[in-house]
Amino acid sequence: MEELIKFVQDEFVTRNEFPEFSAGDNITVYYEIKEGNKTRTQFFRGTVIQVKGTGSSQTFTIRKMSGTVGVERIFPLNMPALQKIEVNKRGSVRRKRIYYFRGLTGKKARIKEKRS
Repeated sequence: MEELIKFVQDEFVTRNEFPEFSAGDNITVYYEIKEGNKTRTQFFRGTVIQVKGTGSSQTFTIRKMSGTVGVERIFPLNMPALQKIEVNKRGSVRRKRIYYFRGLTGKKARIKEKRS
C-alpha cells in the first residue's frame, strides 16, 4: 500500500522547486491570497522552527514576532498558493525541531548565523 501511495505521489503530484532550508533558518515565504475575485501576494518572514514529513506531505513551521506576540504558521510545501521562498539567513542550531525557541525572548532568542 505504501509503495502505491509513493508511486502516485511521484508520478502525478507536481512539485515546486524551492531552495533547501532547515530549522533555524530565517526565510521569507510569498503566498497568494484570494479575496473574493481578487488575488494578492502576501509574505511571511520568520524563523523556521521545524520541517516535518517527506514527499508531497512535507510541511514547515515558521515563527515570527509581531510586536510582543509570537505568531506561528504552518505551510505545506506542496501548497499551490506558494509562489516563492527566499532564504535570508542560514541559522546554526543543533536540533531539527527548535520548540525551545518559543520560550526565549530578547537577546536569548538570537540564532547564530552559519558560516558558508
